[in-house]
Amino acid sequence: MTEANKEDNSLWLIVGACVVGMIGVVMFLKSEKSAHLESGAVQQLQTETFANLEKRRTQNNPTADQVAGK
Repeated sequence: MTEANKEDNSLWLIVGACVVGMIGVVMFLKSEKSAHLESGAVQQLQTETFANLEKRRTQNNPTADQVAGK
């Protein structure tokens, strides 16, 4: 009967260690979550994207001569 208690205790230790490990991983990932925003690369990419979209939108508009059929 002592062997059964030993196995039960080690099982709970393994489960507890897994839970603590998962909590540690989640906390680490949450701390790293916004690290890429500090570099400014996201803001630069967003600015370039909106500039390209605006450029494309204005290029597709017909000029007054094109509307008149000239």
